[in-house]
Amino acid sequence: MIEWRGRRVGRSVAVVVLAGVAVAAGGCGHETRVTRVDTGVVTDLSGRWNDTDSQMVAEAMVKEALANPWLGNFTKGKNRQPVVIVGTVLNKSHEHINVQTFVNDLERELTNSQKVTFVAGKGEREEVREERREQAVYAREDTQKAPGKEIGADYMMRGSIATILDEQDGAKAVFYQVDLEMVDLENNVKSWFGQKKIKKVVEKKRTIF
Repeated sequence: MIEWRGRRVGRSVAVVVLAGVAVAAGGCGHETRVTRVDTGVVTDLSGRWNDTDSQMVAEAMVKEALANPWLGNFTKGKNRQPVVIVGTVLNKSHEHINVQTFVNDLERELTNSQKVTFVAGKGEREEVREERREQAVYAREDTQKAPGKEIGADYMMRGSIATILDEQDGAKAVFYQVDLEMVDLENNVKSWFGQKKIKKVVEKKRTIF
């Protein structure tokens, strides 16, 4: 027997209560299933910025940048490829975006294009310089790498990722805008400015058990 506010309740009521708990638990149950897919397959589960967006934008914008006249003008005037680094890409969006992944995609596209000479950025250079300092102390003299032989960059690619969010009644539209520019480090001239836009509509449907 079960005590309920000072009254003795029969076994049948207890069974009904327990049955209700079981039904509720069954309605909330879920199964987790993990499927391995090829990294080239487009997956967009949440509507947020993802690896596909990063790769597609980097590929499209680097291709556009290298097709711009600044590259041909520099190569013709200097008789060599321009040296490029990637600077800061600011996250101005409402999401937590791993900007470094996007920077890595930009660096890969620039390097693999074979149209520019790509050099290490600020953070990477400090690590390399520390290695040279240690070589000067611990490495054999004939294998030491002397300081002062770095190649200075001619251009810096930098930019930002911003969003506009519109939500109503369980649906939302997310508008991404990526702005990149190529800045001449000698005179601060913006030799190229590119923009890529992505718009996603996400609708959530409630399932009633």
